[in-house]
Amino acid sequence: MDFIGDTTILGLQLFILLLCMMGHNAAEQEVENLSGLSSNPEKNIFAIRENGTTCLMAEFSARILVPYEVPSSNEVDWNPEEANIQLPRDTDIKGKCWSNESELHLSWADNAYTLKLFFLKDDPMKPYSNNWKINKVQFSYDVSERTNFKTGARPGRHTASRQHLSLMVTPIGMSYECEATERISLTSTDQKKTVTLFLSNVHIQPFDIQRDFVYSEDYKCPTDQSKQLEEMLPLILGITLGLAIVIILAVYHIHHKMTANQVQIPRDRSLYKHMG
Repeated sequence: MDFIGDTTILGLQLFILLLCMMGHNAAEQEVENLSGLSSNPEKNIFAIRENGTTCLMAEFSARILVPYEVPSSNEVDWNPEEANIQLPRDTDIKGKCWSNESELHLSWADNAYTLKLFFLKDDPMKPYSNNWKINKVQFSYDVSERTNFKTGARPGRHTASRQHLSLMVTPIGMSYECEATERISLTSTDQKKTVTLFLSNVHIQPFDIQRDFVYSEDYKCPTDQSKQLEEMLPLILGITLGLAIVIILAVYHIHHKMTANQVQIPRDRSLYKHMG
């Protein structure tokens, strides 16, 4: 009986695991590359949909700087070089949407390059947790690809990544928007080199999209907020100065009117007899 009971429990566990795997497989979504709608040739637009409803939207310009080596003139040493890789419009897109996690996978140049962004919601059981963020970035690249890497470069396929991040922290139910360029440093498997990802003109929402293809309320990044305040500061100062002038003139006018209606007492006492 114990053997039968253990077998039944094992069977239930396998069944639950199968359901979970099926759920994750079902999370493979319908994807769309809408970059052709952007007036900016360097800006890409992506959407992931589930059951006919958008579950992730992202648009941004991406550029990656990758250090590598080429042989020196003496054919013994290696000279440092740097590839400047721009995310193109003809990008293949894959993605996944779950309740608390989402992923965006972008590949191009026959899979020579793949950029992956991983999104995570805060644990709702933790106090003061009401945000989503990018918690992991991964970029794989093939130095044998000749569009961005020079002939003779040290060959190899490498992956640059960074985990446990808190990037683009945004209140749940809102989208993240940032015009300013954000710099993300990644560590490569190629001798621990630093690969740098630059994201600009960003607008992303990986969770809780209420209307199809429509972002929720924007949450501005701190850099944009500071820039907006700097741009508004002269206007605020001008309005404040104008109000101060108006108040001073109003006080002066009231004071002048009140003093004009008062009886003027002559300073020469000989004039008192003419009063009354």
